[in-house]
Order: sequence, then structure tokens, then C-alpha cells
Amino acid sequence: MLLSLARKPRILARVAGVLALAVLGGCTIAPNYYPRKSDAKPHPGVAKAQTYPIHGIDISRWQGEIDWDAVKDAGTKFVFMKATEGGDHMDPSFRKNYANARAAGLPVGAYHFVYWCRSAQEQAQWIAQNWPRDRDQLPPVLDVEWNGHSLTCPRKVPRDQALEMIRVLMAQLEMQTGKKPIIYTDITFHEDVLSGAYEDHPFWIRSVAAEPHQRYGERKWTFWQWTTTGRVPGIRGDVDRNVFNGTEKQFYAWLNANLGKDDEVAETSSIVPRGFLPF
Repeated sequence: MLLSLARKPRILARVAGVLALAVLGGCTIAPNYYPRKSDAKPHPGVAKAQTYPIHGIDISRWQGEIDWDAVKDAGTKFVFMKATEGGDHMDPSFRKNYANARAAGLPVGAYHFVYWCRSAQEQAQWIAQNWPRDRDQLPPVLDVEWNGHSLTCPRKVPRDQALEMIRVLMAQLEMQTGKKPIIYTDITFHEDVLSGAYEDHPFWIRSVAAEPHQRYGERKWTFWQWTTTGRVPGIRGDVDRNVFNGTEKQFYAWLNANLGKDDEVAETSSIVPRGFLPF
């Protein structure tokens, strides 16, 4: 079809924008997973985050009712969801979200939010009582951050105490799932407690105003939470968005290894990965 003169400038502008993003990414452009506005409050790290090929989300009760088929169809490749907090709180939407996300064919993992005013032993017992014993779940996540806005426990604890609590809870999560836990953290907690520690564990880092190396230096990371105001079809309002640090092939190799599947993976996105089967 012939293009009108009025439309040509707009199309040329789009092409220029795509080429600019390709240069910024340094290689390939990530697939356009989410056709709607991807971030309600863009920041300098957004352009870099968009160049990663594997995108996912993390959620809790605050996302409300979720259309998991729409989330998956949008291109979401993984989801982590809040399961437990402290020694007496269970996210009221966890079991429903876990079952429905699995039914939609999404790889699903869970996280425990550490409450620093409760002993690690009590929290470990709470995890033991409430977490699924499911070999097909993603590696468990321990969410460690100071919670200065808490009405009941805003205080920090000494570094040695925090590290000991982390040790106990990581051991419980690994015993519960049979998988090496991922550590989720933010900039302040990493500086106060985790800098130089747990170098042999996968990290999921939060940096919503800059690229990871600008806030975490040489820290190796597996997942990057790059916005808390993301937009994803199937979810109303804000949702945390994340990327995997690697290629599509590396992601499926990681996925298959952690789900106990075959380690053969797809060479291109047009092939269903052998080994990883829908739930």
C-alpha cells in the first residue's frame, strides 16, 4: 500500500527511534512484550532495562484480581509472589495467585519478607508451615530490606545479627524447596549488611532510578527490579517489573536447571523450549 506524505514523517520517526534504542542497547532490542505504556514513571534506567530479552513481574495482594492468561500472553516469562512475612503473616492472595499463575503456564516462585523484630527461628517455622513443597516452583526468595515505614517494626538491627538471621532463613528456604535461595535486596540494605557477603548466591536487586552498576558496583545479579510503577496487561495499576540478566537461551537453561528439567533450550524465541514444559 502506498503511504501518504503525511504518514511518512511519523513512520520515519518510529524507525529512527528503534534504531536509537538498538544503539543504546549495544546489540539486540528486547521484544516488545507489553504493548501498553510500560512504566508510569520512567527513569534513566528504563531504556537499558528494555534491552534485556527476558521480562517478568513480582506481585502481592496489592495487585488485586489478576488475569493470568493476559499476563502470560503479554510475554511475561516469570513471576515471583509474596508468600509469607515475619512469623505470623501469609499473603491472603498467595494460594489463589500461585494456583492461577501455574494454571496459565507461568514459571512461579515465592518470597518471604523478613521482619526484623521477630526471631529467625519463629520465621523459619512459619515458612515450614505455609510454603508449598513443590519441585516445580522457582528458587525461593528471601526479601531483606529495612522497613522504616513500618508502624510496628521500623528499627534496624546490627549487621552481625542481620547476617545470622539471613543464614537461618536461607537454610530453611533451601530445606523447604531443595533449591538455593535468591536474595532480594535494595540499595541501602546492601550497603549496610550485604556488601561483600553471600558472593556465591544469586541476587535480585532493586534499582528504580539507575542501572545496577551505578548503585551496586561489581555485585553480580540475576534479576533486576527496575520499576515499581510498571504496566502489564492483565493487571490494573502499578506492578513491579523485572529483567533476567542474560540471553533467552541462558534464561531457559537457568529455568530448566532450577525446575529439574532437561537442559536443552530453544535457540530462538519462535521455538518452544525443549525441557521446559507448561505447568
